[in-house]
Amino acid sequence: MADGVITSEGETATGAPGLRGLAYPLGDPPTPGEAAEAAPGVLWMRLPLPMALNHINVYAIEDGDGWVIVDTGLQTPDSVEAWEAALTGPLGGRPVTRVVCTHMHPDHIGLAGWLCERFDAPLLMSQLEYITGRMLASDTGPAPEDGVRFFRAAGWAEERLERYRQTYGMFSKGVAPLPAGYRRLSAGDILSIGGQDWSIVVGNGHSPEHVCLWRRSDGVFIAGDQILPRISSNISVWPTEPLADPLADWLRSLDRLGDLLPAETLVLPGHGEPFTGVLPRIEALKRGHAVSLKRLARTLRTPSRAIDVFPSLFARPVGDGLLGMATGEAIAHLNHLEAQGKARRARDADGVDWWTTLETEPEE
Repeated sequence: MADGVITSEGETATGAPGLRGLAYPLGDPPTPGEAAEAAPGVLWMRLPLPMALNHINVYAIEDGDGWVIVDTGLQTPDSVEAWEAALTGPLGGRPVTRVVCTHMHPDHIGLAGWLCERFDAPLLMSQLEYITGRMLASDTGPAPEDGVRFFRAAGWAEERLERYRQTYGMFSKGVAPLPAGYRRLSAGDILSIGGQDWSIVVGNGHSPEHVCLWRRSDGVFIAGDQILPRISSNISVWPTEPLADPLADWLRSLDRLGDLLPAETLVLPGHGEPFTGVLPRIEALKRGHAVSLKRLARTLRTPSRAIDVFPSLFARPVGDGLLGMATGEAIAHLNHLEAQGKARRARDADGVDWWTTLETEPEE
């Protein structure tokens, strides 16, 4: 999972269908250091990211005389500068009372420890996200041979495997030290912020126990990366759990959210712009992955490595900077077909997995 530092949210992600049914009621995003009102008592801020996906949205919720912060950005000088401007500007110099992180990817937890220490504020996360984040932040190397075997099996060349060895441990570079303790958030919890109740909704697949916040009283849903408006959340398999089927977890989460959320919900996502139209978006995401899986099954009529199936999943060429994430997402789709009895793998003498379809007449 260490390559998830460049994640999270896939410029290479599959299932980027049309945006019919979506509306963006808040207009242009705020510049770093500024804020826009997303809903009563909720400010929308945007921080820069030094990658193809060049921003993350963070939110501040009024909490009496202070603010609850939801997600924090990556630990970079640009993000710190934007926070300094926001804290003295639109946040009015008022203290941060709590820090909530939706999940453990570095662009979401990177400055959580910095904010918690600065304001003596507690960190709130789900258990699996906190533990996984602490684990990855402390894993600075050397690169495990299990990881090398994993990416060799996917078809990586030896020179790219050597680069993996040399750059392993980048997760910690984007994350300030996390607090030694936290307050657990679990599905169904009610979080009181400024006299308003926010229900904790948990999703899976993009990360282990992703927290979303839902203010039922007016239909505001802080989604993190569980639902994004313009791209599909990155759903990947990593060396820590090579046989996982996170795509099944994510699709089940989409089904639950589709049953739970009203049609008029205002979604405040981790990337892209706040939007309405959550139900058609959920259906489009599910449809996009179904189409990708059909294309993948057709591709596997010819034995293929994970790196060979990129064209059936991604709309653009995969450059070296996105190879780790694209590989993880390709394996997630291959594992999903395998779990459904529609594909199998065979490892050759060089340690490379070759995938083939088990469908005699793949559906067109």
